[in-house]
Amino acid sequence: MTEVVRRPGTRRPNSGGVVDAVRPGSIADEIGLEAGDRVVSIGGRTLNDAVDYQFFATDDLIELEVVRGEQATIFEIEKEPDEDLGIDFQDAAFDGVRQCNNACFFCFLKGNPKGMRKTLYVKDDDYRLSFFHGNFVTLTNLSESDWERLEEQRLSPLNVSVHATELHLRRYLLGNKNAPDIVEQLRRLGSIGIEANTQVVLCPGVNDGPALDRTISDLADHVPIVTSISVVPVGATETAQDRIARGAHADEIEGITAEYARGVIAQAADFQKQFRKAHGRSLLYLADEFYIAAGVDPPPASHYDGFPQYENGIGMVRSLLEDWKRAKKGESTLRLGSKGLARASNGASRRPESEARMPVKHVTIACATLIEPVLRGVASELGQHANVRVDVRAIRNDFFGPRVNVSGLLVAGDIAAQLRDIELGDVVILPRYSLDYTGSRFLDDVTPDELRERLGVPIAFASTMSEVLQIVRDGVVSGVTGASAGATTNGKSWVDYDATTATKGGAVNTSA
Repeated sequence: MTEVVRRPGTRRPNSGGVVDAVRPGSIADEIGLEAGDRVVSIGGRTLNDAVDYQFFATDDLIELEVVRGEQATIFEIEKEPDEDLGIDFQDAAFDGVRQCNNACFFCFLKGNPKGMRKTLYVKDDDYRLSFFHGNFVTLTNLSESDWERLEEQRLSPLNVSVHATELHLRRYLLGNKNAPDIVEQLRRLGSIGIEANTQVVLCPGVNDGPALDRTISDLADHVPIVTSISVVPVGATETAQDRIARGAHADEIEGITAEYARGVIAQAADFQKQFRKAHGRSLLYLADEFYIAAGVDPPPASHYDGFPQYENGIGMVRSLLEDWKRAKKGESTLRLGSKGLARASNGASRRPESEARMPVKHVTIACATLIEPVLRGVASELGQHANVRVDVRAIRNDFFGPRVNVSGLLVAGDIAAQLRDIELGDVVILPRYSLDYTGSRFLDDVTPDELRERLGVPIAFASTMSEVLQIVRDGVVSGVTGASAGATTNGKSWVDYDATTATKGGAVNTSA
């Protein structure tokens, strides 16, 4: 049973984290906390980020200091050990996001066009966001105090961008002549009990071929510190391509061809066979784009060993196909509103069952160009299965450039422009990953309601085909379905994924 005592505090509102939402029925709700309050300390220890908050809030007796306006209050709270207080923060880093100190020639952010949310121009390289949201970090900006904190709070696992293990090559890729030896850093992580999911952004002619062999071997030598290795193709916005074309790196960001993709798949297969024999799992995973570009089916679900890098575009196609198989059989248990995540566009809970619904006889599914061939096959089956007309419309990414072909980077402006004057049917279904993690805005700062007004038809957001099937069967009530999830996502994607339910949590990222 929770017991609370209040007493005045003394701190000024210049530190801590701003409350974004308070979950109903929680301890925070019980003591009267509100959005906009600032949580500044626990037990007298100033909170620098949500990691500190989680670490210090696990005790059964805590002193929580909160500032509202100019008034500070200390709440003495006695609770169950590890019981959550029910607070979601506006930002995970209360003291500002740690900036990147690298100058990668393939940096996606450098090529970002104008007109996006301001936060998308921040070059973060913050290990705290890696722990919380799954961001990949390079570990090139860690101070000794950061290492001490990592050891104290055991922030594991971290997602680490390696790119190459050979020191000189990695420094070239990062544009940082002072970048530390990543192999030594991984060993140090292991010495303090921290595991790492690792990533290689593959640049043609730079870190592929023998260099990739060495990187994979070096990382595999550090199992169990290294729990997974992903290889993803280099990407470039149109602006970045123009910039690089004038310099020395034009060939190094070339898009992958079918032949190149088949070579990478064959190269990885030899390692995967070794790793399954030595470790009982694939360990090495390729981005879905390699399989799509090569024109081959992605590996079976068992290959992905629980999808440890699903949010990085690893296994999303396979999970979509497996989910559809279950949905056709009526076996999928995922429903909109699961775990309280699906909300109307104003953040309210999904509509009551008694509300009238408009039947769906014609649906348009909009997606990025990469996943279009896969979705067309599934959509044909969906139409026959549900007795509806299903049109798939691939949206070309004019905002970032045609090289950017994933659904997580679609913007409302391109969707509206390319669906204009087209018969859209009863509802347009869009990828949930194209929205921010709260489901409030697209990358170009447009809201779902604003896009609905431009299109002139209801829109819905889905992450799986079982959700699409549910939308078709349930019909449409509100103008926007399945968009805002409020703060309950806590930086995670709208649905969860695991091997049994086909739903996996992770940072909203560039899904296929």
